[in-house]
Amino acid sequence: MASKMFIGDMPELMELVLNNLNNEFYSLYSCALVSRHWCKISIPFLWQDPFSFCQNPLFISQYFSSLDENEKLVLNECGINVKFPKTLFNYAKFLKVLDLSSLETMVRKWIDFQLASSKPHKPIDRITNLLFKLFVESGATLHKLDLYFYQEINSEIFYTLVRNEQFFSRLQDLSLSRISGIDTESVIESFKIFEDNITKINGLELKLYSIYNLRIFHAVERIIKSQEQLRQFSLIGLDDYVTEFHGIISSLESQNKSLYEVIITNCTCDTEFKVLMNCKNLGILRIHNCDNLDILEASLNTLEITDYPIYASSIVPILKKSGTLLQRLRLVSFNAPTREQSVLFETLKSFCPNITYLNLANIELSTQFLGLIGNLQILQFLTLWDFYEILEDEPKILVMQFAKLLPLTLQYLDLRYSCLSSYIDILLNNCYAPLKYLLIDRLEKGAKALIEFCIRKKTLNYVGVSIYLDDNIKNDVEEYVTFVPCEGIAISC
Repeated sequence: MASKMFIGDMPELMELVLNNLNNEFYSLYSCALVSRHWCKISIPFLWQDPFSFCQNPLFISQYFSSLDENEKLVLNECGINVKFPKTLFNYAKFLKVLDLSSLETMVRKWIDFQLASSKPHKPIDRITNLLFKLFVESGATLHKLDLYFYQEINSEIFYTLVRNEQFFSRLQDLSLSRISGIDTESVIESFKIFEDNITKINGLELKLYSIYNLRIFHAVERIIKSQEQLRQFSLIGLDDYVTEFHGIISSLESQNKSLYEVIITNCTCDTEFKVLMNCKNLGILRIHNCDNLDILEASLNTLEITDYPIYASSIVPILKKSGTLLQRLRLVSFNAPTREQSVLFETLKSFCPNITYLNLANIELSTQFLGLIGNLQILQFLTLWDFYEILEDEPKILVMQFAKLLPLTLQYLDLRYSCLSSYIDILLNNCYAPLKYLLIDRLEKGAKALIEFCIRKKTLNYVGVSIYLDDNIKNDVEEYVTFVPCEGIAISC
């Protein structure tokens, strides 16, 4: 931690502040410019994840200032003859997040700048390996690693990894991806390092092709079984669908006491997935573009499903099993309305009354849907996207009924990309819910209703409008509520 590096110089309160600015590069940079003392405190935070934040690749030169003479020879052999000035900090030591894909991209840009296209062959692999070795030997301790197999990391790097256990000693999140096309032995060797030395990962993400060598599947299985407290597991199929898992899913049985969140993308669920029902603390399941969902019957507090489209009957077992435990639900049906909507509404109404967060897309506004909303008496967050039309004969009456049924617990309403935005005046005039956040497409004919709602309820704090807002309307309404970019107040599942 930075506070231990500068013991006595940095109050714990300032450390908390800077930790909260972790993803705000420009704010951290401003802190570094305040004074020498603030600079010394802020720099370690600025250099935790530079490959994600920095757009200009020249920052890489700061790392090379600490190279020894033998390592500088590698640069010379690559045609790079640059004198790097000494720096005040050992920047490589501060690294905590490393995505090898971003690293490769940034190295490529740095080499292009240094060589100015003077060489047809760019020594990307050698420079990347040099940087990776530098990070390991600097004393850095990674918290997050995305191991993108764009190349064969050479044997020298492997020996360096084995000798420097500190580099992975605090690793919390590991992502393994793009393994195809790489020598299987190199992959197995790198996985063996993780299996033997990294046993306290909280989050593991796998991006796999079904055509991988079976030994790679089994190596991943051993990594999973070697973990002591895996809480999040993500499997992303890089084919259209991955249909064979060769023990990877079954190995999650070894994590049945700690596993809390599972994310599955582009997979066909088979009997292996029944192991999830044995995970005692599984609370979150996110499923994207997968088949055979009816095989899953986990009891959850959060369920997220996206598909092309969603068939309600396939998720009824999960909804019934979750029952009153289910609090957060997101169902996004792409390109077509959700199928069997009456089955969905009836199941939710009968089994899942305790939902506090509901996000639905491509659902028809109907009397059956209103029956569901009227039953969710503790709903706090509601997002309704892609409601393109109201099929009833009297749409205004249906919108009025919908507004009156919104529960008195509702604080957040997102109606973007929805025909409901066209009825915002009717909705606000008949809404009794104490909304604090409202996100809509347009406000032209709803400005007066919005002002009256603010005066009547005195709860609305922020409004996000996705389509250009007329300055006159904006000036009139801003006396009562604050306009903000939609992305600044949008809440996800």
